[in-house]
Amino acid sequence: MGKLWVLHGPNMNLLGSREPEKYGTQTLEDINQALIKRAETAGIPIQVAQTNFEGEIIQWIHSMGPEDFLIINPGAWTHYSYAIRDAIASVQVPTIEVHLSNIHAREEFRKTSVIAPVCRGQISGLGGKSYSLAMQYALELLTRQA
Repeated sequence: MGKLWVLHGPNMNLLGSREPEKYGTQTLEDINQALIKRAETAGIPIQVAQTNFEGEIIQWIHSMGPEDFLIINPGAWTHYSYAIRDAIASVQVPTIEVHLSNIHAREEFRKTSVIAPVCRGQISGLGGKSYSLAMQYALELLTRQA
């Protein structure tokens, strides 16, 4: 059985206080605890992590196995990190890109994701529910493997 990875990119550690009108008042800890509880209930191993360092997120991606699943909120890296895009493509782990805000309704530079083309899908604009929906898909896939 594979492991579910949930990786949060830069500035996600400030959720709850960072621009609540865009990102809501839910903290990263709130989101993580809900995801961990749901994975444990389903009997799926989960690894949750946040970093403000691009190389660290790439190292985590490189450590994934072929049975794993990745939910990633790359934050600002969404728009320019070909290194993260290439890491995901190289390990060929099924991936869902998530965003709390609707990146397609924001500034022009935020409307393009260099990550999305190597993902199974992208969910944005639904706040913490974006993670929940990605997790629903991931759990369905991972429990079929078991």
